[in-house]
Parts: sequence; C-alpha cells; structure tokens
Amino acid sequence: MVAVLALVGVAHWWPDADRVDKLKGSMAFSSEGTTYETASVTKVEPRCTQAVGGSDGCGRLHGRLDEGPERGTAVTVDVPPEVADLGLTTGSRIQLLRQPAAGGQPAAYSYFGIQRDRPLWLLAAMFALVVVAVARLRGLMALVGLVVAAGVVGVFMLPAVLSGHPVVPVAIVAAVVIMYVVLYTTHGLSLRTSVALGGTLAGVGLTALAAWYSVGGARLTGVIDEAGATLVTQVPALSLQRVLIASVVIAGLGALNDVTITQASATWELRAAAPQMGRVELFRSSMRIGRDHVASTIYTLAFAYVGSALVLLLAVQLYDRPLLDLLGTEEIASEIVRSLAGGIGLVLAMPITTALATAVVPGPRPAP
Repeated sequence: MVAVLALVGVAHWWPDADRVDKLKGSMAFSSEGTTYETASVTKVEPRCTQAVGGSDGCGRLHGRLDEGPERGTAVTVDVPPEVADLGLTTGSRIQLLRQPAAGGQPAAYSYFGIQRDRPLWLLAAMFALVVVAVARLRGLMALVGLVVAAGVVGVFMLPAVLSGHPVVPVAIVAAVVIMYVVLYTTHGLSLRTSVALGGTLAGVGLTALAAWYSVGGARLTGVIDEAGATLVTQVPALSLQRVLIASVVIAGLGALNDVTITQASATWELRAAAPQMGRVELFRSSMRIGRDHVASTIYTLAFAYVGSALVLLLAVQLYDRPLLDLLGTEEIASEIVRSLAGGIGLVLAMPITTALATAVVPGPRPAP
C-alpha cells in the first residue's frame, strides 16, 4: 500500500519540464560572454609574503591553455596565497575565467579554480573497488541502490520542488521510493528486509514531524547562505523553511537505514541462536543491542556535524558575542535543528523496528 501511494505521489507531483527549463539558466554564473578554459601549469611562483600578490615574482601561476580560441597560448594569473600553497606542480590542471576581447584589448584571463575531475573520478573508482572487494555482491548492489537514489533526487525531487509542488510531501515521497529501492536492492526480498523497511518508513514520518515542529518552533527561515538568498529571488514561491524541513528528512535516511536493518537482522539472529526464547525476552534482548547501536549512532551524527562545520565553529570562537547568542543564529541553529530532529526520528525508529521484528519473526520452538 505504501509503495502504491508513493508511486501515485510521484505521478501526481511529477516535475513540470517546461517550468524547470525556464528556471534553468535564469541565474547568471558570470557576465555575458565569459567562458571557462582549462590550462596546464608550467610554473608555480611561491606565495607572497605581503598581503598583495602578483608582484616581485610571487603569487602567480604560469600556464598554457589546453582549449579555447587561444589554445596553446601562455598565460600568467594571480592566485590567492592558499592556492600558492596547494603544492601545484608542472602539469597540474587549472580552470581560468576568460573575459572576451573588447576595445582593441586581447582577451583577459583570471584564476577560477582547480580542475578536479580526474582526482574525483579516481576517488570514486577507489571507493567502488573497496566496497565491492569487502562487501562483494551486497556491496555492488549497494552501489546500484546509491545510483538509483541519486537518480530519484536529481530526476524527481529537485525538479518537482522547482516546479512548485509542495516541498515536504515531495521529499517524503522521494524518501519512500529511495528506501524501497535501496533496502530491497541491497538486502534482497525477505521478511527481514520488509520489517526494516517498515521501521525506516516510520522513522521518516517521525523525522518529518520533528523537523516540522522544530523548524517552526525555532522560527527558522531556511535562508542560511548566499545560495539560499539567491534562490529566494529567483523562485519567490519556494519556501526555504520547507526546504530545510525536507533536508532533515533526506539527511537522516542513511543513519535511519543503518539502524533499522541492523535491528531487524539482530532480532532474526537472536531467534536463530535461541529458538526457545519467548517473544518478550527476545524483544528485551534486541532492545539491549539496539540501545548500544543508537548510542553509537548519536555520536556519529554529532561528530559528523562537528566535522562538516569545523570552519564555522572556528570562526565562532573569534566573535565578540557569548556562545549561547551565536548558537541562536540562523546558520548554527539550522544545523542544530537538523541534527536533533533527525536524531529523534532515528532513535524512535529503533524500538518500532524491534517491535515489528519481534512480532513477525518465527515463534519460539519447544525444547527437545
């Protein structure tokens, strides 16, 4: 029934392609006529000791254009000190911003960024190889599920939100579809997997409720950075507060899946190890395992936030305001709400999954 409702939701809120196409390209990333060209580094000057770079043989990169109308031309661009310290060497690839020729002057080039496609593809390949080498077929199916999940987000959820469909229901439908695909693809069709799915879906609903009341109660706008502010100007009907709620739902899927599938598996393994154990004792034993797992997962959520927000937390130390005041700022409070609301759904999903597993696992066998 849930799967049918999710498919109905996908069909009902399918993105409006024409509307999305009109929005695409509406935000200019750079001035008209500007292009981005790749260049290979031929020489790296050391960082400048003074605040202003690009002088006295320091703070610059020399390169040769690999593409564009001036392909093969040598160029020199100023770079920030942190770029000069990156360890770039001859042959490193960088991206340059090209301003077209105007007023009789040749085209001008400036530094834009590092060309990172090769290391990122290499890292992705290494990740896939490690997953398959360790988890074998199950790891391969997990990667397949991950690709499908990315497709659900990119093909359905994001365009549907930009099409003007309700953000939170769309996110919940996307989460349900993702969990169906991920769990059954990775763990196979079984009663155990279905129990984990039931616990996960309950957790998704509880997470959405916790996020809804937390975001509303904290009076968060969802506008936490320049990208959010720009999005509001381009899509005025879009509520970033609802987007924040949706982000809580999507962000918690991985940890939620981890807890529920582990809890369902633990219950089945306990039954296999102790076939004479009654259901009440089985529930209690499974809950003891679940409590340990939840405690570890809470640490995972907390440290994941600290790691992702480390730069922000360092900057907070420099402000001349009390820490408690800073915790109430939009940027920090949004992350706190995201972590705590997601944690509430995750923790409550554990006993729900345990109860479901205990109810449907084969009953106790009489002692021989």
